[in-house]
Amino acid sequence: MGRIKRGNFIFVYWTGDHPPYHIHVYREGKLVVKWDLENDRPMKGQITRQILKYIEELKEEGVL
Repeated sequence: MGRIKRGNFIFVYWTGDHPPYHIHVYREGKLVVKWDLENDRPMKGQITRQILKYIEELKEEGVL
């Protein structure tokens, strides 16, 4: 399991988790969005521009 904090968000991912490869994004302990990284779409919840920016940064850094 990986946990990364960016801004007010916690990004959580599990290696070997069920497909599609995805992350869970939390704010103040509550799930904001479960994001499908393979298809760039929400599986649950809603995405914000700020969260998308953080996801792109994490991809560029090779974390996701």
